[in-house]
Amino acid sequence: MKVLVIGGAGYIGSHAARSLRQHGHDVIIYDNLSTGHDFLAKGFELVVGDIADDEKLRRQLSRVEAVVHFAACAYVGESTTNPRKYFQNNVEAGLTLLNATLDCGIRKFVFSSTCAVYGTPAKVPITEDTPRQPINPYGVTKLFLENALEAYDRAYGLRFAALRYFNAAGADESGEIGEVHSPETHLIPLALRATQRDSQPLQIFGTDYPTSDGTCIRDYIHVNDLGEAHALALSRLAEGQPSFAANLGTGRGQSVFEILKAVEEATGHPVRRAEVSRRAGDPPELVADPSRAQQVLGWKATRSLRDIVTTAWNWMQKYESR
Repeated sequence: MKVLVIGGAGYIGSHAARSLRQHGHDVIIYDNLSTGHDFLAKGFELVVGDIADDEKLRRQLSRVEAVVHFAACAYVGESTTNPRKYFQNNVEAGLTLLNATLDCGIRKFVFSSTCAVYGTPAKVPITEDTPRQPINPYGVTKLFLENALEAYDRAYGLRFAALRYFNAAGADESGEIGEVHSPETHLIPLALRATQRDSQPLQIFGTDYPTSDGTCIRDYIHVNDLGEAHALALSRLAEGQPSFAANLGTGRGQSVFEILKAVEEATGHPVRRAEVSRRAGDPPELVADPSRAQQVLGWKATRSLRDIVTTAWNWMQKYESR
């Protein structure tokens, strides 16, 4: 199948593009390179364009049979200080994409969603039936597009998979692609950097949470496991599977201190750290119940925390020596 991967020069999109190709799909990457990088799309046809550019977008959509959509602004903190940017890109431009997809006769759409649609859940692990009550503009914009997809499915037969990630981490085992963010906000790459000489200490936001060691617990999932789930989701839609949403996580949580221990074991160096006060809006624990993904996709995360940290460390060393 010919697939347009929107945002395929970004972190998760580039890994998913490789998984789609491994499943036999012909992939075209469409990315404005505002946060993506052309070297992450190496080996694929790359069309540089924005999803707000209706004319350019439609030219590419006319060539394909399915869409996998990753293009979104995705910094929670920034979304609270600059919500206009998030509603323009994630909602307004997202609707431009949905309408163009529909008009071009495409009826298979895989959407990169997020556990941020749940907000602060009443209990964990989190199932897909948990009320969707986002607490920041980023989560609100992702929920908006989920709601639009549900309406387009009912009205126009646009079948979709909304894949709600937990904490994506790690890098491709080949060492050819990995995480490149500016600014970097994810715990594992920040912890890896904090092992290096003359690095800034890693800030630990709160050690007084009601958890086993006082730090936040999150569900970390290897980016290649995420990529595999997108390829399987597209296959299920092609087989006639009705639209669905599914959590993508391991079902296991790790605390901040557990992550730091894994980083120190992988690198052989201590993580320089500084304990600071909590950030507003950080739930103590976010862990997925991945049962639906296992049932619908036949998918299960296979890579361990050690795999995540080791591949991230290998990638960071390779990238920084370029």
